[in-house]
Amino acid sequence: MNTFTVAQSKNIITTFEGLRLQPDYDFNNAPRIDILVIPSAEHHLDSDLENTEVINWIKQTGSAATYITSHCDGAFMLAQAGLLDHVVSTTFPSDVHKMRERFPNLDIRENVWFVHDGKVITSAGGARSFEAAMYLCDVLYGPDITNDLAGGLVLEYNLADYPHLIINQKKGN
Repeated sequence: MNTFTVAQSKNIITTFEGLRLQPDYDFNNAPRIDILVIPSAEHHLDSDLENTEVINWIKQTGSAATYITSHCDGAFMLAQAGLLDHVVSTTFPSDVHKMRERFPNLDIRENVWFVHDGKVITSAGGARSFEAAMYLCDVLYGPDITNDLAGGLVLEYNLADYPHLIINQKKGN
């Protein structure tokens, strides 16, 4: 697995927490992405949703990816890109109602830590992102590797313990 970051440009990004990130690629030179991960960001509820270059890149890249995941309010970006149009999803618990207002035709669930529908896995975010990531690891690599990984992170992975929703594990939507 090759993990890397992609942004609109290769300029350093400063997160709202003050962390400085240097993207590995920009939109023009990013390699093919098998698992597109959209984290939460400071402006995912406002100005980022109007950035057509970002939204179009997410739509194009997500359409070609094997899996798409969002964490917290990253789901708003997937929704704006049209990638949640025919799937069940979730987002950060206190923003479910905002997401339903902005995207009234979507099926957005609350009281779950993550939802898997087709090739899309959305999570509530925060510490609950670990469960969604561990679940995807389980889907991709099986329980032995997932439990080894969980042990290395000092976590216990037991899917039955997590409020979640699996609609459709098939990758093709």
